[in-house]
Amino acid sequence: MKNKLGSFTAVFFFAVLSHNAIADEVVEAPKPDNEFSFNLGATSDYRYRGISQSNLHPAIQGGADYTNNPTGLYAGTWLSSIKWITDAGGSGDVEMDLYAGKRGDIVSDLSYDVGVLSYVYPGNNLGQIAGLANANTTEIYGQLTYKLANIKYSRSVTNLFSIPGSKNSGYVDLWTSIPVTDALALGLHVGHQTVENNSNFSYTDWKVGLSQDFFGVSFTLGVVGTDANKLMYVTPDGKFTGKTSLVLSAAKTF
Repeated sequence: MKNKLGSFTAVFFFAVLSHNAIADEVVEAPKPDNEFSFNLGATSDYRYRGISQSNLHPAIQGGADYTNNPTGLYAGTWLSSIKWITDAGGSGDVEMDLYAGKRGDIVSDLSYDVGVLSYVYPGNNLGQIAGLANANTTEIYGQLTYKLANIKYSRSVTNLFSIPGSKNSGYVDLWTSIPVTDALALGLHVGHQTVENNSNFSYTDWKVGLSQDFFGVSFTLGVVGTDANKLMYVTPDGKFTGKTSLVLSAAKTF
């Protein structure tokens, strides 16, 4: 597993540095002090860290964000339809994310982003089922961005998504988006989830995709996969939720 992650990471950063060597400088227009945005989208399969949250079925999604640009402070919420709670024998078909943080520049071309993120599953009762913990999960995170290269580490301060004894689990995430044309970009991602006291749930995930804007809507078509343990990530009807699949998503930001 370590060798696979190292090989992918080498390709990842080679692609980023090769592009940076020939990239043109882009001058951005000034941003307002207080910025609000809204997003609405749909996906053929809601994958989170490579694992399907929607039983390999489509999902609808949307959210809202606020940023105070002078300070870098931000907050927002995002929602998606899900199926994994009911698959686990509980109730609830919505995920609601609540997050807040601060981002800014360290030096030229190097920036940071730190914050807290809570995944809330209204009405979920998994904590009342033997062998499971409450699905609601909170993580703190820190991210560094150098030009097009991003690295992020998230650490749970609660149990992780209903797994008992999994507090202090960690996820490291490497990704980039490399412009191919003005509207087309190549996305590369690799991540590794470590689940505290539950090593059978730990795994590596990856994604390679293309994003294209059409009439103000961003479409992404990507191949997503994991090396997760098939016995740990399986639906009641026998579907492996970490299998390699082609996923199509569309989102509009207002």
